[in-house]
Amino acid sequence: MSDVPGTTETTAETTGETAHPTDFDWPFLRLVLVMVLGGMMAFLDATIVNVGVDTLRTEFGTGLETIQWVATGYLLAVAVVTPLAGWLIDRFGGKRMWLTGLVAFLVGSVLCSLAWSAPSLIAFRVVQGLGGGMLEPIMLALLVRAAGPARIGRLMGLLGAVTVGPVLGPLLGGTILANLDWHWLFLINVPLGLAAIACAVRYLPADSPGAGGGGAPPAKVDVLGIALLCPASVGLMFGLSRAGDGSGFGSAPVVLGLVVGAVFLIAYLVHALRMSGTPLIDPRLFARWTYTASAIGMTVLGVVLFSLLFLIPLYYQEIRSYGPLAVGLLLAPLGLGALVGNPVAGKYVDRLGARVLAPFGGLLIAATAVVFITAGPTTPVGWLIPWTFLAGFGVGCVGAPTMGSLYRTVPGDAVPRATSAAMVLHQLGAAFGIAIVALVLQRNLASGTAESAYSDTFWSLLVAAALIFVVGFALPRRQRPTETG
Repeated sequence: MSDVPGTTETTAETTGETAHPTDFDWPFLRLVLVMVLGGMMAFLDATIVNVGVDTLRTEFGTGLETIQWVATGYLLAVAVVTPLAGWLIDRFGGKRMWLTGLVAFLVGSVLCSLAWSAPSLIAFRVVQGLGGGMLEPIMLALLVRAAGPARIGRLMGLLGAVTVGPVLGPLLGGTILANLDWHWLFLINVPLGLAAIACAVRYLPADSPGAGGGGAPPAKVDVLGIALLCPASVGLMFGLSRAGDGSGFGSAPVVLGLVVGAVFLIAYLVHALRMSGTPLIDPRLFARWTYTASAIGMTVLGVVLFSLLFLIPLYYQEIRSYGPLAVGLLLAPLGLGALVGNPVAGKYVDRLGARVLAPFGGLLIAATAVVFITAGPTTPVGWLIPWTFLAGFGVGCVGAPTMGSLYRTVPGDAVPRATSAAMVLHQLGAAFGIAIVALVLQRNLASGTAESAYSDTFWSLLVAAALIFVVGFALPRRQRPTETG
C-alpha cells in the first residue's frame, strides 16, 4: 500500500465508491504537480518549433519541404507510441514507463540540440517524440486512477496547465529565438527534464504491473494489434501531414499514406473484435454512446486547437507582417484563455454538466472565427486580442468536461486503453485540422487576394466549432455523486 492517498495501488483495492477522497489533499496535489512538470515539456515541444521554421531552414540550408518534417516527424512518433501506453502501463507499471518516457524525451532533446543537418534533426525529433508520446497518456491514466470518479472533473481543470502547452509553445519559441540561438529550442528541456526525473523518482508512488486491473496479472501483449495499429497511425498521420504541406489529397504520397493507414486500421478492427483476449485498443468501448460522443469531442477539439495554432500565426505574419516574437505574444491570449477556462470548467462541470459547458465553448470559438472572418488589414489588433482569449477560454470549456465525461464512461481497468484511444483520436484530429486548413488556404490564395483568402479560410474553424456545439449536447448533463461511470 502506497503512502500517497488515492494512488494507483489504492484504486486497485477498492470499488471507487468510498475509498477515494472527494477533496484535493496535498499528497494528491503533489502527485499532479510532479506529473505536470514532465507532461508540460511534451506539450510545449509539439509546437515550439513552429515559429522557428524559417530560422532552421536558413541554418541548415534546406527547403521548407524538408524542414517541415522537424514538426511532422515529432507528431508521427507520438502517434506511433500513444496506442502502446495502456499496454505498457499494464505490462511494466506506470512509474517505470513514466521514467522511461522522460529519459527518452530528455535524450532526444539533447540530440536535437547537437544536430548537424536537417536529416539528423528530423531523426532526433522522432526520438524525442517517442518519449513525449508516452508522457501524456501515462500521465492522464495514472492521475485518473489516483483521483477516483469524485475528483475527475476538478482534475481535468487542473490539467489545463498542461493542455495549453501547444498554445504556449510558439510564445516560448519566439522568445527564445529573439534572445538565443535555435539550439535552445531543445536545450530548454534539459533542466526541466532533470527536475521531472528527480521529482518522479522521489514522489511518484511505485506500482506493480497490472495494478490498475484489481491486482490481476497483466494481459498478454497484443503483438498482432501492435503490428497493425502502429502502421495505421503512421500511415494516416503521414498522409494527413503531407496533405497539410500543400501536396493535396490527390498526390501519390498522400493517397498511399491514407490507403495504407486505412487498410491497417480496418485489419486491426477486425482483429480486435475477433480476439478472445484484451486488444491494444478495444473498439467495444465505442459501444457506449457517451464515450463515443466524448471521443468525437476530443477529436474535433484537436482539429480546432491545432487549426487555431496554425492559422492565426500565419494570419499575423502574412497579413499584418509581424515577426516570430510578436506572433508568439499575439497568440498568448489563446493560451491564457485556455489556462483560465480549464479550471473554471473543471469547477463547474459537476454542477452544470458537460452538456452545458462544451456547447458554450463551441459558441465562443465560433464567435471568434466570425470576428476573424470579418476582420480586415486595418482592423485594430486590440479588437482581435480579446476574441483570441475567448477562443482559448472556449477550448478550456470543451476540453476538461469532455475528457472528464470520457473517463466516467469506462470501468477503472479500461482507463489506460480508453486514454490511448482518446489521445490517438486527438492527434489525428490535430493533423486532419491542419491538413484541411492548409488545403483551404492554398486554394483561396490561388483564387483571390491574401486578405480574402485568410478570411474565407476561417470559415473552416466556424464549421468545426459548430460540430463541437452539436456533439456537446450528447455529453452527460450533470454527474451524480454516486455515479462511478
